[in-house]
Amino acid sequence: MEYVYAALLLHKLDKEVNEANLSSVVKASGAEVNEAQVKSLVAALADVDINEAVKAAPVAVAAAAPAADAAADAPAKEEKKEEPKNEEAAMEGLSSLFG
Repeated sequence: MEYVYAALLLHKLDKEVNEANLSSVVKASGAEVNEAQVKSLVAALADVDINEAVKAAPVAVAAAAPAADAAADAPAKEEKKEEPKNEEAAMEGLSSLFG
């Protein structure tokens, strides 16, 4: 997973997602670099438009955790009122990460 995060970070910073840059970011995070995984991810991302992939990513997954916490603490009626706020917050958080 750290390799995907590194690729997203490089993309956000308008840096080329290549083996050297990806390895540098992973190494800087303190993780051990697996060259086979780096090569595999770079090859997999070669034909991928990362901007489009991020836009197409399901946001409901990111909003599910806050909604689950709210469900444990609040009655069902209040959960329905709070859920859109949680989804909006998740959307804002994701947009700040990816532009």
